[in-house]
Amino acid sequence: MQRETMLSWSWMDVLTHKRYQALCEVYGDLDTALTQVNEQLLRSLGCREETAFRAMNRLEEFDTSAYEHILATRGIRLMSREDELFPAALRQIPDPPVFLYYKGDLSVVSQPCIGLVGTRDMSAYGKRVTETFTAAMVHAGCTTVSGLARGIDTLVAKETLAAGGKTVAVLGHGFGCISPRSNVSLAEDIVSSGGLLLSEFPLDTEGGKYTFPARNRIIAALSVGTVVLEAAEGSGALITADLALEYGREVFAVPGDIFDPLRDGCHAYIATGRAQLVCTPKDVLQSIGIVASTQATQVSYTPQNDSEKAVLNALTTLPQSSGELTDRLGIAASEVGAALTMMELAGVAKNTGNGLWVRL
Repeated sequence: MQRETMLSWSWMDVLTHKRYQALCEVYGDLDTALTQVNEQLLRSLGCREETAFRAMNRLEEFDTSAYEHILATRGIRLMSREDELFPAALRQIPDPPVFLYYKGDLSVVSQPCIGLVGTRDMSAYGKRVTETFTAAMVHAGCTTVSGLARGIDTLVAKETLAAGGKTVAVLGHGFGCISPRSNVSLAEDIVSSGGLLLSEFPLDTEGGKYTFPARNRIIAALSVGTVVLEAAEGSGALITADLALEYGREVFAVPGDIFDPLRDGCHAYIATGRAQLVCTPKDVLQSIGIVASTQATQVSYTPQNDSEKAVLNALTTLPQSSGELTDRLGIAASEVGAALTMMELAGVAKNTGNGLWVRL
């Protein structure tokens, strides 16, 4: 896809996965479809009249060079689902975003990601739960994922950074409309600490009743497990939990005071079997299969060759077989085996049994 095509379609902000597929079936690609776009075409894709009219107005007024300059100045990158860098976890869901804006280190999503979600109206109990679970996930080598909203989302990001970890904040708006505004500096801290900001929306998109639920599916998709830390009935965090279940991911919920409505959402999910009851971070880690290091300090290791470097970068706290590493990295099985042996001797890798390996 040509860069101008990507920028233009993203700016119009009308493409869903289904519409993307429909255009590719008719025109072959988005480059050709862009040359044919008009209100009638957008209406045929299912856009409402006002949406099609707005999209065409945005396209007519769009200055590709100026927009590209703004992105570059702010350090924001844009990719499409056709790019090799597009997160593999998002390719697996039935409704992946067509475009993704990102700022920070995209590689953090290749580590085990845990979604930590909850209410905006956080209680003292919810604060304590969030602090406990977030720190434990970081120490277990996980990347935390949340939404940068007020309340628990904000605390997840702050506690992750305080623990020296990496977090992914998935925005329910464009990069130019960060909300709450008090989190603008936190967003920059996430990036400067090696984390990642993600949004599927153009820069000027403000958050609304459709954008935040759409954001939740990305949180659910990126995470091998989602933990609902505190949520009342009807909480947006439960939308994330529902999507995680739909995508075949693990869902957990922390119980609390049965008389407090802020726990009703968690209790309902536990009672109906939609979420596993967890009282400690260890419950989550064991269920997912993450092997947390018991070493007091992390061992430093310098790879001796390119094969060792590739294997070391591919290892996570989620067990993988040497065969999986071989297929994923495209390296000879003998080289993978030799690298794993050297890393085990150095204390940075561990064979957990049945040929499965983790990084310590």
